Amino acid sequence: MNIHEYQSKAILKKYGVAVPRGGLADSASAAAEIARELGGSSWVVKAQVHAGGRGKGGGVRICRGIPEVVAVAKKMIGMNLITHQTGDQGKKVRKIYVEQACTIARELYLSILLDRPKSRLVLMGSSEGGINIEEAAEFSPNQIHSVSIDPATGMRPYHGHRLAFKLGLQGKHARDAVKLFSCVYNAFVATDASLIEINPLVLTDDEELLALDAKINFDDNALFRHPELAELRDENEEDPREIAAQLHGLSYIKLEGNIGCMVNGAGLAMATMDIIKLYGGEAANFLDVGGGATEERVTEAFKIILSDSDVDGVLVNIFGGIMRCDVIAEGIVSAAREVSLEVPLVVRLEGTNVDLGKKILAESGLSLVTADHLADAAEKIVKAVER
Repeated sequence: MNIHEYQSKAILKKYGVAVPRGGLADSASAAAEIARELGGSSWVVKAQVHAGGRGKGGGVRICRGIPEVVAVAKKMIGMNLITHQTGDQGKKVRKIYVEQACTIARELYLSILLDRPKSRLVLMGSSEGGINIEEAAEFSPNQIHSVSIDPATGMRPYHGHRLAFKLGLQGKHARDAVKLFSCVYNAFVATDASLIEINPLVLTDDEELLALDAKINFDDNALFRHPELAELRDENEEDPREIAAQLHGLSYIKLEGNIGCMVNGAGLAMATMDIIKLYGGEAANFLDVGGGATEERVTEAFKIILSDSDVDGVLVNIFGGIMRCDVIAEGIVSAAREVSLEVPLVVRLEGTNVDLGKKILAESGLSLVTADHLADAAEKIVKAVER
């Protein structure tokens, strides 16, 4: 689960990370009032969307004077912000964050994430923080430094000192950085985060380390332990199909292809997407109906897939162990009739009650193609969507 910048900063502040003072606004008048309450003569107005690259897309503006805050807020609220992460469709800006501007002496980058192959946490940093960090990572990877942390021992002061040294921090700056790194680590562990990123982490002219921007992602599987974090979810920032899938106990992720996939089991779903790619196609989604899906859940899964206008064909690949093939077949028939199926459908069934499942499909009167095995199914659906 992703959250907004202002929410991420509130969490980091709770764990001892210094952040600029600011406030959330959904109108120009509210933005002006926040600027007045903050005081000073310069403020930063930031679009609150779940996407990076806001600065380059016009979603971050420095304002000097209340009239400029009002003008920028009027333009930004309601705009469709396009960044390299949103794609051409962009994201609608519904709220903005107004915070005090600060004078920056240095911009750094800091993040902590899980290194799954090594089963360790990794604290990463760079002296090249700011809007060009991705270019730095691509063209100057030697500028990205990392420290591996064994979760059995946790973070120790020497981890922080090692990274601070690599970032060129010394004396008070290094000591402050070590303390901040520890606070970020504590926040990561306590909230079951999957990523905390601060970019930029700035050293101000007043020699203070501030998290000027922040991003936190949480492990969805751990949200049951953090109901207060689950309440931070902004459904306006999520794909409606993914929300609908969660309500019905389905695992769905929207992708960029045109072949819809309905599969039981995450491993089989990955294999299905791979073989579609092998035969020259692209999957439009990842959708796992699970091992014990009901006819109703299968019907909802099918409806979710077909609600995607990018889908030009559907491949159903079911290996029935716990899942019965006749249940899948009933769900397919029910959903296809309910949504008026107008795209090619290829179905591959194997396992429990497979003969009954194939009989249900054959007698349904639906225009569909059956496949004998996975490669046959992938080849047939790729050819069908190319016509």
